[in-house]
Amino acid sequence: MSFASDSDFIECARLHRKYGTTYYFSSRLFPAETRRRVDALYGFVRVPDEWVDNPVDTTEQQRRWLLEDYRRQLMSGLQGIRPHHPVLRAFVDVMCELDMSPEEPLTFLEAMESDLNVARYATYVDLEKYMRGSAAAVGLMMCRVLGCNANPSTEQAAMDLANAMQLTNFLRDVGEDFRRGRIYLPQDEMAQFGVCETSIARGQITVEFQNLMKFQIARARDLYRKADPGIGEIPAQMRPAVRAARELYAAILDRIERNNYDVFTKRLRTSRSKKLLTAARVLVLGQTSP
Repeated sequence: MSFASDSDFIECARLHRKYGTTYYFSSRLFPAETRRRVDALYGFVRVPDEWVDNPVDTTEQQRRWLLEDYRRQLMSGLQGIRPHHPVLRAFVDVMCELDMSPEEPLTFLEAMESDLNVARYATYVDLEKYMRGSAAAVGLMMCRVLGCNANPSTEQAAMDLANAMQLTNFLRDVGEDFRRGRIYLPQDEMAQFGVCETSIARGQITVEFQNLMKFQIARARDLYRKADPGIGEIPAQMRPAVRAARELYAAILDRIERNNYDVFTKRLRTSRSKKLLTAARVLVLGQTSP
């Protein structure tokens, strides 16, 4: 069974290149067939994420309907009914090629739906529950795409890396997320460090806010470190791309620090030169590693 045309996969690659610049750059280090599958996975997660994060003239009810229809098309596609959405045609083909269970894709869509009505997280445990769908589920789908062995240590490392990247996003996008009405910093930890929503609304970089950011950055770096041994467990030809993505995303934390924790006035990005140097280094490492 095959639904997708070349243009469907091209659309996934277009979305990947447009919205996931660091991921897209790193993913070009994968073998060609893997790039195709990674593009399809990225397209699958990006479309509903855009509906939720950047709605254009749609009500909450309409966005909820879009998510429900997307879910229906996904499940119908797995039953042999051709999806209407080009991204879903590509992704369902990849799921069938890999015999991927719908469990993690559905878990991801549940997290997207929760973004429609959940805008605050009382504790880090609550935030972790959200990230189980928004990030860890994607990490587990990537395990399938990369042909990793299905063992607990590899899967835990994939979830740790995905959560580290998600936390990095949250820290980089504090101001942007607040303008969407959301705060992904645990409320109890904000109170612990003396940071109130008013100061975030004003974009104030107080000592209290800096201390809160230092705490969160340390947490993200700890997750990156926990994930690192798992990179050695994935197939060798897949490691350079994963290492590049890991290093480039973790470097955003360095940028936040160098920018004095100002995550309000501009979106911090990794430079082109940093990307090229990282790619060269991980490729050399890949050639010399056992």
